[in-house]
Amino acid sequence: MKKTDIYFQDDNFILLKGDCFKILETIEIKTIDMIFADPPYFLSSGGISCHSGKQVSVDKGEWDLSLTIEEKIEFHRRWIFLCRKVLKDDGTIMISSTLHSVYAIGVALEMEGFSIINNIIWQKTNPAPNLSCRSFAHSTETIIWARKQLTTKKKGNHYFNYEEMKQENGGKQMKDVWIFEENPILALSTTTRKEKKYGNHPTQKPIRLLERLIKASTKENDLILDPFNGSGTTGIVAHSMNRKYIGIEINETYLELTKKRYLGG
Repeated sequence: MKKTDIYFQDDNFILLKGDCFKILETIEIKTIDMIFADPPYFLSSGGISCHSGKQVSVDKGEWDLSLTIEEKIEFHRRWIFLCRKVLKDDGTIMISSTLHSVYAIGVALEMEGFSIINNIIWQKTNPAPNLSCRSFAHSTETIIWARKQLTTKKKGNHYFNYEEMKQENGGKQMKDVWIFEENPILALSTTTRKEKKYGNHPTQKPIRLLERLIKASTKENDLILDPFNGSGTTGIVAHSMNRKYIGIEINETYLELTKKRYLGG
């Protein structure tokens, strides 16, 4: 990576400012153990939602403007191709999305030489109501977990913390649908106010979710990359769990938000 791209660095926590397509080209190949990505959903097209009982726009910014299916697949193929180069052969990638882009992501992953391990569904306990009343309320998001397809017959020998996941699930094999209705303390809700005390990002993920994903797929001192850093939840959790972190973000406001979260503890 280029020193000029470094926005903030402290021990094993690095934030890089700039276009992820350009910065990914500067990262040494096959050095990353796990990639978590929460790319644009491409749903900002004048729609509405509900927040705190009020009607609000779902438009998040120019980076989230709607695309055609062909454009979505091309976008995802570009950054996934670059991520594959920096990922170790036994590393894995986890990509979070909604129905607006997840199917394009799945296609892009397979086209760029990945084999899908799991399709994880996590349910929000407090989703926004569907104001149109013309479909079911959207209460879930998807995380696709994938590994490299090294040859036609050989896949990467990825790490999975099976025993820890089993223990967390009360001694039973953990499934790929995460619903916690019987234990509200462990509920994977939308992000809490406490997690947003330093600022707000429109697609910020809950700390609890990233804790499970990172625990399941990495070991201590592993290097984690997030090419769409956003509010930095991946990095905050990685640091708290003794993992190394590189986050890429083009928006300085969100880089400052991440820095405040990191320094504020």
